[in-house]
Amino acid sequence: MGEEKSGRSHVLPLVAIGAITSLCGIALGLLIDWFPVAASEQAHDIDTLWDVLVIVSVPIFVLVETVVLYSVWKFRMRPGEELKDGPPIHGNTRLEVFWTAIPAIILVALCSYAYVVLHDIEEAQANEMRVRVVGEQFTWTFFYRGPGGKEIASNQLYLPKGKPVKFDVQSKDVLHDFWVPAFRQKIDAVPGITTSYRITPIKAGTFPVVCAELCGLGHSVMRQSAHVVSGAKFDDWLAKKQQGAAGGGGEQAGGGGAKPDGKALFASGASPACGSCHTLADAGATGTIGPNLDQVLKGKDAGFIQESIEKPGADVAKGFQDGIMPTNYGDTLQPEQIKALTDYLVQVASK
Repeated sequence: MGEEKSGRSHVLPLVAIGAITSLCGIALGLLIDWFPVAASEQAHDIDTLWDVLVIVSVPIFVLVETVVLYSVWKFRMRPGEELKDGPPIHGNTRLEVFWTAIPAIILVALCSYAYVVLHDIEEAQANEMRVRVVGEQFTWTFFYRGPGGKEIASNQLYLPKGKPVKFDVQSKDVLHDFWVPAFRQKIDAVPGITTSYRITPIKAGTFPVVCAELCGLGHSVMRQSAHVVSGAKFDDWLAKKQQGAAGGGGEQAGGGGAKPDGKALFASGASPACGSCHTLADAGATGTIGPNLDQVLKGKDAGFIQESIEKPGADVAKGFQDGIMPTNYGDTLQPEQIKALTDYLVQVASK
C-alpha cells in the first residue's frame, strides 16, 4: 500500500513537468524557422500541416520520455536485488484500452487531415501551364510549349507569378527527385513513367532547384534555379527563347544580345556549370567529377571539343565512365554559345 501511495504522489509533479516541457517544446517548434521562404500558394497549407504535426507530436514525445525516465528511476535495481525476479503484475485493462484507442484516433485524424491537404494541393486549376521537366545525370531540362505546340528547351526554370503550373516530371537514365524547397513539394523522376505535381508561384524571386535523390557521382552539382517573374517578363523571356530556338539568338552569357563569352559560359553559363565538374586552371575551376581539361584537351581540335560538348559519350576519357556528363547541352545552349565555349577551350588547349 505504501508503494502505491508513493507512486500516486509522483503523478501530479510528473504531469506538471510534462505539461511545462510540452508547452516549451511546442513554442520552440513553432518559433524555429524550419523552411526557406514560402514561394507557392501550396506552401502555406504544407507549413500549416507541419505546425499541426509539431503541436500533436511534442506532447506525445514528452509523455513517452517522462514515463520511460520515471520508470528507469522508480523501478531501478537496488544493491542486493541482482538475483530477484520482479513482482508479478496483472495488466490494467482499462489503461491498455486507452493507450491503444487514443493513438489510433490521433493517427486517423492526422492522416485524414493530411489527405485533405494533399487533395487540395493536387487539385487541377483552370488555365494551368504545363512544364515538362526532364532529369538526367546531372542536370534538369525544362520544356515549354511554344506557338504551334513546338517544345522550347531551357536549362533554367522560368515561371509567371500567380499562374498555376503543372510539372510533368521524367528521367532519361536513373532515379532523380525534382525539388524546389521554396515550393515545398518534390517528386521522384522515374525512368519510363511520368510523375507530376502542381504549384502556383506567388512570390517573385530566384529559388534553387535541386535533385533530392542520390543519382551518381555528380549528384551534388545537379543544381539549377527557378525564376518567378511577372507575366509580362515571362512572355518576353519565352519569346526570346523561341526566337533563339529558331536560330535568332536569344539568351546568351553576358545578356543584351552581346557575343557569348566562352570563359563565362564555362564558369557559370552552362547548367550544370562546366567548372563544377572539371579542372581548368585558366578558369579557376577545380572540379574532379569529370576529366582534368588541362590534360585531356592538349592537342585537341575544335571538332573534337564541340563533339565532346554535344555528344559526351562519343569519346570517354580513360578512367571515367560514360553517362557522367549531361547530354543536353546541344538543347539548352544556343549554337553561338556552343561555338564560344568551343573556341575558348581550343584557345586554352593550345597554350
